[in-house]
Amino acid sequence: MIRLTLLIILLLLSLLALYKAHTYHLWLISILVTEFPMVFAGLSMLLVICGIWADNYELSGTIIGTIACLIFLIPVIRAAAISKTLESQLNKAFGLGAVLDKKPFVISGMLAGINTRRSNFREFTYCSYPDKTLKLDFYPAKAEGKRPCVLVIHGGSWKSGDNKQLPELNSYLATSGYHAAVINYRLAPKYQNPSPVEDVKSALEYIQLHADDLQIDMDNIVLLGRSAGAQIALVAAYGLKHQGLKGVINFYGPADMVWGYAAPAKRLVMNSRKVMEDYLGGSYDKVPDNYSASSPLNFISATSVPTLIIHGENDVLVSYDHSIRLQNKLNENGVKNYFLSLPWATHAFDYTLNGPGGQLSTYAVLKFLNSITLKEQPAQ
Repeated sequence: MIRLTLLIILLLLSLLALYKAHTYHLWLISILVTEFPMVFAGLSMLLVICGIWADNYELSGTIIGTIACLIFLIPVIRAAAISKTLESQLNKAFGLGAVLDKKPFVISGMLAGINTRRSNFREFTYCSYPDKTLKLDFYPAKAEGKRPCVLVIHGGSWKSGDNKQLPELNSYLATSGYHAAVINYRLAPKYQNPSPVEDVKSALEYIQLHADDLQIDMDNIVLLGRSAGAQIALVAAYGLKHQGLKGVINFYGPADMVWGYAAPAKRLVMNSRKVMEDYLGGSYDKVPDNYSASSPLNFISATSVPTLIIHGENDVLVSYDHSIRLQNKLNENGVKNYFLSLPWATHAFDYTLNGPGGQLSTYAVLKFLNSITLKEQPAQ
């Protein structure tokens, strides 16, 4: 009976690889289910095997466990399918870059668990206000000479988080020949749009001033943001018109703030309207211009920089439709772009670089950087 109960629970959990979570805590579980699928599939099969060996064998438990195992493996199967054409699609979208000595996705890579590899970084104060000091963590590229730099902007609903989030990708970029400058910015509700975008501008000015000391190639700068940080990165990339900016990477960010307010997340997951009101100074009815002025879509033109979009279809915090709208607007303006769509993935799927979504997105990021920066980068 205990075995059957556990298998039923696992079957219910496996459905998070197919359907969106309906509560905040189920969303957190869905990250584990979809990015560590081998663990859950293995546990399901272990219970099935135990049942076959046991004296009180039940066929129903075996069927339930087998179905659960197969559903848990769906992210693996889909990731393998996407990986077959990912390189060619990225080449088509952005042109040929340096050939990478790695595959977009390998099943054995998931066995490493959470990637804890960290590079050393230096902390700098890049901007000071009377009541706030802003810092950036600089991960130097492990390569000689001036190198391109990726300016990373953290998520956190514009009101929380810091530049210590998800440092594994920063380290990976550094070992791949790219500097990573990871910034803090002023947070809501005390600071509202466009304060964070102004902070990105200040960070760009800081690294420009210290480019020689830090060995930064200021002709090859790329912005990368996650969630709320992606909204900031997109507005900065399309609106600041920085001369050396070559591209922007959008991890599951809101691109249409007006539409996003009209189609909020489920309240049991997140009160997204309250989050937006804190960042923009009120509801859409009260400050509609603020919503328009913070929508990346409204800054896109034919001269906008190439854009890599990465989003999971099962995202319950920032709707997948934001990225669809973003790509449509980029296509209308003839801007180079690629949308890495992950059918099984939810918000913050890149918590681990070794999961199905983590591997594919990391490959796409490096391939994008190799394609849009002027100097060929070393293969990894």
